[in-house]
Amino acid sequence: MYSGIVLLRILNTLLTFVLLGLSLGTLADDSVLIIANAGEPETLDPHRYNLRLEETLLNDLFLGLTTFDAEGNIVPGVARHWKTSSDGLTWTFYLDATAKWSNGTRLVAQDFVYSFQRLQDPKTAASLAYFMGMIENATAINAGSLPITDLGVVAIDDRTLQISLEKPYPYLLERLLYPTAFPVPRHVIATVGEAWIKPEHWVSNGAYKLKSWVPQASIELEANPHFVEPAAISRVRYVPVINEQAAYNRYRSDELHVIPSFPVGNLERLKRQSSEDLRLSPLLSMFYLVFNTQSAPLDNVIVRQALSLAVDQDILVDKVLRNGARAEVSFAPSMLTGYSGPPLPHHEVAFSKRIAQAKALLKSQGYGADNPLRLELRHLNSLENKKISLAVSGMWKNIGVVTELRQGDVRSHFSDLRQGKFQVGWAGWVGENNAEHYLSLLKSDIGLANYGRFSNSTFDALMNQAQRQAATADRNNLLLSAEQVALHFYAVVPLYSGAVRRLVHAGLSGWHENPRDMHPSRYLSWKP
Repeated sequence: MYSGIVLLRILNTLLTFVLLGLSLGTLADDSVLIIANAGEPETLDPHRYNLRLEETLLNDLFLGLTTFDAEGNIVPGVARHWKTSSDGLTWTFYLDATAKWSNGTRLVAQDFVYSFQRLQDPKTAASLAYFMGMIENATAINAGSLPITDLGVVAIDDRTLQISLEKPYPYLLERLLYPTAFPVPRHVIATVGEAWIKPEHWVSNGAYKLKSWVPQASIELEANPHFVEPAAISRVRYVPVINEQAAYNRYRSDELHVIPSFPVGNLERLKRQSSEDLRLSPLLSMFYLVFNTQSAPLDNVIVRQALSLAVDQDILVDKVLRNGARAEVSFAPSMLTGYSGPPLPHHEVAFSKRIAQAKALLKSQGYGADNPLRLELRHLNSLENKKISLAVSGMWKNIGVVTELRQGDVRSHFSDLRQGKFQVGWAGWVGENNAEHYLSLLKSDIGLANYGRFSNSTFDALMNQAQRQAATADRNNLLLSAEQVALHFYAVVPLYSGAVRRLVHAGLSGWHENPRDMHPSRYLSWKP
């Protein structure tokens, strides 16, 4: 007979194991793949997603017109092939005749028409609707000026989809990789409305479908029997982890097969002892500081310039991170193919002179020992992010700035950035191999993704002019000029492009490092 206290402790322990989706011997079950995710998703609606951790899940649940192969290359998805008009404005996609939703319903071109219209519908309130803003009438529809039926997407027949662009967009096949271009089940939404994302109503067209979602514990996926190529691993469980250390501890305890990162202090030991699990690669990305340009004192470009002058990207990468990241002094990352962005205006100035200049600039604006500039810097609650923020605050201390650090989890941090509830914030952008993908974040008309609400008519005009060019070289020349303007006005402080530092169970096959760090579970299997 257990006492009441002992019984309560036993029940609490059992409940903890249930909520975490863990049991003794879990990793011995080859039918389930357990992956650590960087946090708890806000949504699994592709048209309302914002976070990279949501994108990871959505790539298992849905399939767009184009998709990734196991090595991160762009390959056909639901569209088996396509053609483009000579002016680059009309794209015709020919869909897989065998494509189905996870409930067995045929997937047809009209499903994509509905989905593209839903993305731009102001009622959807998609913060990333601008991702598909190149489609004819998309911007006007999203602004409420035209009906959604005027969108330049039509179904020629059940298997043929035509997309008309307002202006040339040579990166369309790459942009279609994102969840914003995924189809959603109109036949289910018509019946249950917004409840369609609940497990009991779930229907999707990817390799997996949603089985269960226990908030802050796990999201369970099961193989979609109607997917064109059945997944080798029948179940995938995503588990949110609060930070790198927690993920690493659980990996070492055999509770997880894959973790997205681990404390860099363990890197050398892992190279010696667990090299078969270690996965290192550069990440096509940009991590930066963003200023809230709509509120004092950071609406003052002189203040922003002073803060930027005091940041030493090389120290951040070589002395603080020491994880393979690359120092960046342009906003478009240096890994891009065919584009080399301009550096920050002060890049060639000796650091000692930069510090003196920064102090003088702040003094000209009335700041000094008796009236120091006081700022709040927001960052994620990871150890690595805290180190970066502490280092930046130390650099700013050198010019007399008093910095208060405030950390948050992924959801709350980026929610605050989108809502403009910050002064200075750490931010990141991952993904496309073109400069426009990054520079568009600073356009005044893209909405909440322009965290700092930077607005400059010259920058916008150059971006708009670039987006009218069909030739990539002409486009890039204008993007280069636009980036120079943004850096001249210190809209952001580029810091570094990231490096992937993962642990992946040695028994998994099909995992390939790639610059996008995308690894759909459908390509994975267990080694014999």
